Amino acid sequence: MPLAGNHATPQPVSGPLIPYIDGSKLEIPLSFLEHLPLVGDLVDPAKPPSIKPFGTLVAIGVYVGAWVSMQRARDRKLDEQAMNDFIFWVVATGFVISHMLDAIAYHPQRVLSDPTYLFRIWDGLSSYGGFIGAVVGAWAWKLYRKKSILEYIDITVSAMPIAWVFGRTGCSIVHDHPGALSDAWFAVQYPAKNAAGFVGRFDLGLYEMVLTIPLAVACHYFCKPKPQRPVGFYIGLTLAAYAPVRFVLDYLRVKPGESSIADPRYLSLTPAQWVCFLALGVAIYFLVRTKGQPYERYAELAPPPEPDESEQPDKPAAPEKRAKSDESESAGDDSGELESTSAEGKADPDGDDAPDEAVKPRKAKKRRKKRKKRAESEQEE
Repeated sequence: MPLAGNHATPQPVSGPLIPYIDGSKLEIPLSFLEHLPLVGDLVDPAKPPSIKPFGTLVAIGVYVGAWVSMQRARDRKLDEQAMNDFIFWVVATGFVISHMLDAIAYHPQRVLSDPTYLFRIWDGLSSYGGFIGAVVGAWAWKLYRKKSILEYIDITVSAMPIAWVFGRTGCSIVHDHPGALSDAWFAVQYPAKNAAGFVGRFDLGLYEMVLTIPLAVACHYFCKPKPQRPVGFYIGLTLAAYAPVRFVLDYLRVKPGESSIADPRYLSLTPAQWVCFLALGVAIYFLVRTKGQPYERYAELAPPPEPDESEQPDKPAAPEKRAKSDESESAGDDSGELESTSAEGKADPDGDDAPDEAVKPRKAKKRRKKRKKRAESEQEE
């Protein structure tokens, strides 16, 4: 019988287990710029520009999302130029309005004290603000290009979770979505400000990044060329998965009064939580609309490729031109026969001295007939 002292009693897991990553240490300084002509005068040696991890990951996410969208447009044989143009409008407008709505909803006092903050699009972004901005850009594109946008939106949304993983990875590195203090095991070990060690705090950017990965995998699985999902399916799927998760995660944010970084509340809910109701309603509408429906094309097909003139075989001549060319050739043959006949007559009226090999087959036949008649007439005499 084993002794109890031979086995250590398992200790319960307590306290945050996720280490804190200092994003500032991942920056790549560009100090060499101060030694370049013209550019060096604009660089502060104490604070040289640098490549920041957040901006880099966001840029990679935008590129990957656009590339995936283009690939899925090709699978549907859609107009690639129109798809590329649509993505540019959506992304550009999404970034601008994302910051503006973030400033108005989350920092209204700062906008009132400094209205120029509204136009500093690099200083703060809102996820739902980006969604709303993308819709505004899509409608602007529709009015300008006079084309249907539903299928283009659906394709872009199907690639959005992949891009979102990169963007939220950047958020988890710079920790721009800190939550409430907590000793839960999935809290992050934030450094303590006034003492050694750390304090546990929720990191909403990290959680959203992790929870977006299954959605990205699901969209990739459903995006098979055959069978194609009905247009609007990915809008419903993505919003139905994102809205409830975001609604719950916002309850983990810093509580009002706990810190200056707390988000404002409107009737006890954050701005994002209010938008979740709208997003869920849109999701239900598209899921019901597309249930059991076949794929029906809404966007324009890609134009047929232009033929390469250098590789094209010679086209047959038109009937009229061909007839004229035949007439000219026959006229040339007749004139050639007349010239050869006149020359033959001058050289040898009877045609006896001209060798058969030098005469055309038709002329040789006539000459043989002539010889035969001459022989018959001599016999009769």
